[in-house]
Amino acid sequence: MKILKLTKNVERSLLQSRKQRDADAHRVAVRIVADVRKRGDAALRHWTRKFDGFDLRDGMWVTAREIDKAGKSVSQDLHRAIHHAARNIRMVAQKQLPRVWSVQVEPGVNVAQIVRPIDAIGCYLPGGRFSLLSTLLMTVIPAMVAGVKRIVVVSPKPNAELLAAASIVGVSRIARFGGAQAIAGLAYGTQSLAPVDKIFGPGNRFVTAAKQLVSGDCAIDVPAGPTEAIVLANTGNARWIAADLLAQAEHAPDAGSFLVTASRQLALRTQEEIRKQLKSLTSANPAHVSVPRSGSILLARSMEEAFEFVNRFAPEHLSLPGRQQGLLNKISAAGTVFLGPWSAQPFGDYATGSNHVLPTGGWARARAGLSAADFVKCITTQTITRRGFQSLADDVQSLAHAEGLLAHAHAVEVRR
Repeated sequence: MKILKLTKNVERSLLQSRKQRDADAHRVAVRIVADVRKRGDAALRHWTRKFDGFDLRDGMWVTAREIDKAGKSVSQDLHRAIHHAARNIRMVAQKQLPRVWSVQVEPGVNVAQIVRPIDAIGCYLPGGRFSLLSTLLMTVIPAMVAGVKRIVVVSPKPNAELLAAASIVGVSRIARFGGAQAIAGLAYGTQSLAPVDKIFGPGNRFVTAAKQLVSGDCAIDVPAGPTEAIVLANTGNARWIAADLLAQAEHAPDAGSFLVTASRQLALRTQEEIRKQLKSLTSANPAHVSVPRSGSILLARSMEEAFEFVNRFAPEHLSLPGRQQGLLNKISAAGTVFLGPWSAQPFGDYATGSNHVLPTGGWARARAGLSAADFVKCITTQTITRRGFQSLADDVQSLAHAEGLLAHAHAVEVRR
């Protein structure tokens, strides 16, 4: 991993690289989405056979027996870990749910909020290099806490571990297809799949392009691009920092892992640790470790400059391993923040209960990560009594006339 001075040109290059539209992925996704809308199941079978080498005629849906069998086949250690993570995710999701409330804004005028779950959702689980059972937990459990009635999971080639997690949390509807075709199927429906109201979960660039395409017709969750991680520190354990950066780089070759520091000494120590740990990891299992090609160590002139850069970058994951007070107060944009040296980023990926479906590509400047609130609709109610009518009528008519909306004013006048 290279050490680069954090100049304006370096910053501009990093920020602009995330804004580039993936024209190739968009072009492929347009074709696939259109085909699924037109041919339904036949298109799902065609694209799944082409990209995943699986014939959906052998079974589009995972059977209840397969799910139950998988739940019994995995180790007790994994069972315990899934239950532990699920408990924590459920606890956090319950705290995140919007609450019912009511307020009398003035005598005779009452405004309230009621909360209703989305009727049907789709959860996309990546199935490329890894089958991410943790993403099943992070999307399905908040949906269940919110009270969603129909939950459909789609994943190309779901493995036994993923099915075991489904068994443990009570998921029964799992399809064996993925890619842009799965997103189109969820959004528009096919002969075998009723459409959903909102789609959740990360995927590759074709999945992301498809989600963007269907978003005008079917709601989607957070925009999901390549994984990003920043460690912001001037002091700390270089071995631990390197391990966190490599952990997020493991997701994919285009994942971005960065150390941002004003300490050349920490930069050099971390660079050496990354080299040593990467060598050790690749020698143990070369097929499953990504070299952080999209990452670097950024050497700022001061920590103030470093904080300013991080807020403009708005990373998906941010670690503040230092013990200095007030560091968090300087952060205005990040998907999730890990505080202190013991807060290894993988804890958040799996088991703290905080959701790991997070905004990438700078979207953390405008929105938060996934929460139980994303699975509900907050509906306001308004009750106006005769007293409230008399209090509001003159001013509402004045406002309506000012806008030239005479029928609005008339709807008040007829009640006088």
